Amino acid sequence: MKQRPRIYYSETQKALMRDRWRKGDTIHEIARLFDRGHSSVQRILSDAGGIRPAQRHRAARALTFAEREEISRSLALGLSIRAIASRLNRAPSTISRELKRNGGRQSYRASQADALAWERARRPKLCKLVRNRVLARVVAGKLRLQWSPEQIAGWLKHVYAVNKDYQVSHEAIYRSLYIQARGG
Repeated sequence: MKQRPRIYYSETQKALMRDRWRKGDTIHEIARLFDRGHSSVQRILSDAGGIRPAQRHRAARALTFAEREEISRSLALGLSIRAIASRLNRAPSTISRELKRNGGRQSYRASQADALAWERARRPKLCKLVRNRVLARVVAGKLRLQWSPEQIAGWLKHVYAVNKDYQVSHEAIYRSLYIQARGG
């Protein structure tokens, strides 16, 4: 069987799929509308359980694209972080964190910073124990030795004081244990 190239559906097409699904159409009927296989429609519907996800929006206190543009222009003028912060009516620490996250004073680009901020805001986030398999093995070893999550978190903070990638909170350990217990 010849495999078709992967198709990327627009938001309006996805909305149509969800509407048809809510009205009671089968996945095969919806797939016929788009002349695609049922598996591509099922992938879209399974992402949010067939329910239209809430539209993403920025938090009220997050920097806007216009503010990031102003930061970029102010950096080009050679203004200090405090001067930029007063121009934007923001705390200097906000500007400093923004620059630190997005390449520093030398390579800051507003459009790139905005895209990265939008991506970092995605939820849900992967747990650190899922992203870092070595850390997960260390934590699992300590759990087998009957250590509590609080003891493990404290030990990791002490042993890996300079490497934040190998530190995890006790809440994250408890959360991962809860998810495992539920079969996740």
